[in-house]
Amino acid sequence: MLRTRGTRIALSAFAIVASATLAAPTTAIAAPAPAATTYSVPMVPEGVPVDALAALAPVIAQAISTPANIADPKMMILDQARQLLAVLNLPPQIEATLERIITFLDGSGGGGPELPQDGPPIAQFLYPTIGKGCIGPTSDSVGTALAVPGPATLPPPSPSAGQAGFVFTALGTKAPTPVQNPPMTVQWLNVDTMQSGAKQLTDEAKINPDGPATLSAVADTGSGRIVAVISGSLTTQADPETAPRTCSFAPTLGFFTVA
Repeated sequence: MLRTRGTRIALSAFAIVASATLAAPTTAIAAPAPAATTYSVPMVPEGVPVDALAALAPVIAQAISTPANIADPKMMILDQARQLLAVLNLPPQIEATLERIITFLDGSGGGGPELPQDGPPIAQFLYPTIGKGCIGPTSDSVGTALAVPGPATLPPPSPSAGQAGFVFTALGTKAPTPVQNPPMTVQWLNVDTMQSGAKQLTDEAKINPDGPATLSAVADTGSGRIVAVISGSLTTQADPETAPRTCSFAPTLGFFTVA
């Protein structure tokens, strides 16, 4: 059963990634982007099981990978979320999160808060994920993911309008190997245009080159509301004399808006 390791751990991972991606001179930040409408999806509070939310991951992945066989991928995800909300005895925090996901998908909530004008908006994924044996034979790693909706000018990833940057960090791990095989992948669906795609996360941006392992990618999502799933494998290596270590992370979900 996948459970959060707490907001403190999630925020620690967020701080590591944010410090790596945002530590740039003030002059490197571009002029503020025009205000855009987004929709608020909260993080899961500390100590709350996330099984119901994780159950959406395979549904979203199926909607993204087989769009030709699905009349409306957005409705497929909506139906599953509504079923979970109706049939499960959920903690109030998870129930509220599912309700917000439904509102995000169907657009019934209208506009949300404007994107910040003094820096890039960062959308953290809903919950941390676990990589069994990522640090050592009996030591697991907590992984967190975030998205940077475009347009945003910052150290990599640097998404333009109609793009989103994705960053995944595995706490406690060594540097990633140049080739990730099998890879960590982000799958995304634009629920406003029904455009979808998948992209491998790599070490090309060299975020946290000495560890913890951090992989990233920029995807051409188009403007609109985006749902995304990040999952897959991570390979790290402490030094040339040490054998590489590969582990897998369970899927984690992200919901955000691209201008």
